[in-house]
Amino acid sequence: MGREVESQHYTREQRQEYRRKVQTNLDVFATMLSTNQFTDQSPMTGVEIELNLVDENLDPHFQNTQVLEAIADPDYVTELAKYNIELNARPRTLPGRTALELEEDLRESLNRADAHAREVGSRFAMVGILPTLREEHFEGDWISANNRYTALNDSIFFARGEDVLLDIEGPTGERVRTYADSIAPESACTSVQLHLQVPPQDFAAHWNAAQALCAVQVAVGANSPFFFGKRLHAETRVEVFKQATDTRPIELVNQGVRPRVFFGERWITSIFDLFEENVRFFPVLLAEVSDEDPVAVLAGGGAPQLAELRLHNGTVYRWNRPIYDVVDSEPHLRIENRVLPAGPTIIDTLANAAFYYGTMHILATEDRPVWSRLSFEAAEDNFNEASVNGLDARLYWPGHGLLGVDELVLRRLLPMAQEGLRRFGADDEVRERYLGVIEERCTNGQNGAAWQVAAVEAYEKQGESRDEALKAMLGDYMTHMHSNEPVHTWPLPE
Repeated sequence: MGREVESQHYTREQRQEYRRKVQTNLDVFATMLSTNQFTDQSPMTGVEIELNLVDENLDPHFQNTQVLEAIADPDYVTELAKYNIELNARPRTLPGRTALELEEDLRESLNRADAHAREVGSRFAMVGILPTLREEHFEGDWISANNRYTALNDSIFFARGEDVLLDIEGPTGERVRTYADSIAPESACTSVQLHLQVPPQDFAAHWNAAQALCAVQVAVGANSPFFFGKRLHAETRVEVFKQATDTRPIELVNQGVRPRVFFGERWITSIFDLFEENVRFFPVLLAEVSDEDPVAVLAGGGAPQLAELRLHNGTVYRWNRPIYDVVDSEPHLRIENRVLPAGPTIIDTLANAAFYYGTMHILATEDRPVWSRLSFEAAEDNFNEASVNGLDARLYWPGHGLLGVDELVLRRLLPMAQEGLRRFGADDEVRERYLGVIEERCTNGQNGAAWQVAAVEAYEKQGESRDEALKAMLGDYMTHMHSNEPVHTWPLPE
């Protein structure tokens, strides 16, 4: 969940004042970068996991307020729709057995929270898109009771001036083509966000590396093949998110105006490039103005919150988002990696994280970095190809040309991930457990998306309708999810 706001609607005067304040924030941020005002400590990591709530029939359960009251844990917060919640894990460093301890903590937390959710008739489904979700589920009171979500919905549709067209076709010809009069379909996109704290001087290299790597992340971790009952892309979440939050009518699309869900346009030389682009190119959605004078705070030796700049940044949905934050009066910078779907299990989630952190570290510190040999357009093409085809994608990699995902990961990137985690100080057991999952997933060709598709096909061959097959598959999925056995080991229905 992003920062809550006080208002649901904003006047022209508020928007004008907000624009002025954002520019002031940006100027102060530039000063902080030039004078190195940021904390310099061991890299911290963080993880956020978005969850779906389902009822006894495995349909979405629009009761997140009651569920959160039952859980009574500040680590769990609302998300966009009433059938979504989010778990925020405590930030940690990477050395030693930290990942193993995180796995244990996350499983214990989720099991405890799930038990409380069952008291009010809900269960957790940790999956990229809830397979049983249908258009009719959004006909009632679907949006969470937060001003932020209502204000976002209203601002996006005010900017568009018309309903959103969702138009996505899968590899077998199945297609969703429908109009939405709210951003409700965005709530279908439940993800995992990985955070890494990075010093200012190293930010550009790490962001560029993350952009080059995100196609491989999506291909290996895809877990969203069904939307509104249709088999679409391996990671349909990418296209749904892009279309559901698009503030542009078709005329602005034709003019080349940038979408809010944004891969980017170029490799960067500083984190400032990203914040400046956000301010220059993206209109205001939430015009909440704080009382802070950031110039005075900085001049007095403090760390300004830069609330307006951060709020605006949170409404530009880059797949690798730059983050400015202040913790214990110390400002720092993070990369928020947003490309991965939720699930299928905690061990799969941490395997995806270990692969990301380890590989990115090596890519960011190579003498001849990958982005000096890979065009930005090729990186975006890779990302789109991976979201459509998952483990079956063929991706371009410098020095190797087009490669299957399995060959690219097994021969080129897994050794980098091993070395990167070793340099972070992660124990051998950590590297073997989590990177072993990635290796086996690529070896046998089964990630979450592949298993979901195969399971539904198996139930349909038994005579089940698509709706029946999806519910049966989701029931099996949730059983396996609680076992914490990695998805590459999951059996198919007989």
